[in-house]
Amino acid sequence: MNLTKNINKYIFRGYDIRGVYPTDLNSDVAYTIGKSFGSYVKRLGKNKAVVGMDNRYSSLELKSALVNGILDTGIDVIDLGLVTTPMYYYACIKLNNPTGVMVTASHNPKDDNGFKFAFDERGNARGKMIEEFRDFTFKQDFESGKGNLTTYNIHDDYILLFKKSLDFGTRKIKVVLDLGNGTTSVIAKELYEMFPIDVEVIFGDSNPEFPNHHPDPCVESNLESLKKKVLETKADLGIGFDGDGDRLGVIDEQGNYIATDKYMIIIIRDIINKVKEKKFLYDVKCTKALSDEIKKLGAEEICYRTGNSYTKAKVKDDNIPFGGELSGHVYFNDRWPCFDSGLYAGLRLIEILSKTDKNVSELLNGINHYYSTEELKFKSQDDKKFLIVDKIREYVESKNYDFLTIDGVRVNFDYGWALVRASNTGPNITARFEAKTLEELDNLVTEFTNLINMYNS
Repeated sequence: MNLTKNINKYIFRGYDIRGVYPTDLNSDVAYTIGKSFGSYVKRLGKNKAVVGMDNRYSSLELKSALVNGILDTGIDVIDLGLVTTPMYYYACIKLNNPTGVMVTASHNPKDDNGFKFAFDERGNARGKMIEEFRDFTFKQDFESGKGNLTTYNIHDDYILLFKKSLDFGTRKIKVVLDLGNGTTSVIAKELYEMFPIDVEVIFGDSNPEFPNHHPDPCVESNLESLKKKVLETKADLGIGFDGDGDRLGVIDEQGNYIATDKYMIIIIRDIINKVKEKKFLYDVKCTKALSDEIKKLGAEEICYRTGNSYTKAKVKDDNIPFGGELSGHVYFNDRWPCFDSGLYAGLRLIEILSKTDKNVSELLNGINHYYSTEELKFKSQDDKKFLIVDKIREYVESKNYDFLTIDGVRVNFDYGWALVRASNTGPNITARFEAKTLEELDNLVTEFTNLINMYNS
């Protein structure tokens, strides 16, 4: 392990550091980032960092190099070992130490890896915080020292947190869990089986090859096996998790995919009369049906930018009882310490079901219906994607459309909306469309995908 200046600047993304192993991320890069992180937080007055890792093949090598880099600045390190990202978050809370790094690439392909990191109480670094850290890293004006390494097992504390934060009714719910061979394999089955739930697990062994499907539960095609198992076993629902355990995807009793914005409607309907603050947050990609429902319940809606580092901080800082985004991150801030855990989000839905005779599909009765696309991705170079979004903004301005620029460009029409934005986690333009009719939806998709393809050519 050596300091290196050969670092791809594009691994410093909007919410984290993320790249391909070993092309973008290797031991030397991880060591250099560790030296940079340790030096950066030392100058902020910090003296200790918490570090965890997911189950990817490259995580142990990268974590070891990263830790050595941090230690070589004189910062102490508490090593959590193999944990989900939510376990890492809770360890930072339990240890009263918000400074840390989680080695993970979340739902990205198996050859990717990365670092989610927090300097201080502001939470995960994001936006300009990461840009400033990137520039600091390239200057390589680092501290020296000899930090101490200790280990900590967060398992028992994490189990206790779940026990204190849930209260099930008398109806026993049958659930199928799809762990996707990801890091939730270290704790999911144990967590769910300690409650009065009938649990069946598929793809529950840890396998960083992700041999059964891509570890993203918010892409419906990745949950086909879960759908089949729910129907085969006559389960009440199915729940899938991503590679590091901070997101979920839901399948109802009929084998239908329930997008996260619809899941959020179920949660908000349940907690609206149990929380003092009647306000809820969602990101720009969420269905108008969610906005309609929040208004119908007489609550305040907050439409915010995409990105869990941003949405989680907003929910916490503004004392919002609950919020989330289409990508599967949700934040309970009522009887849970406001960090995203797919396992906890799934249990909250099961808790609701255990106190009613309704099925998941019935919990969504009465919502307004819109036709929408999945989140569409268009490959685009990192140095080009933001310029393309600027071109889209210029186009909608020239057409005198009503639009928002809180995150990319969201264009609002009487009959629906179109969203075009630059992905902060990969070299992509992402888009989503929604309308009252299929014809209107098709017109929106055609207009804006033609623009994206033209500017992206």
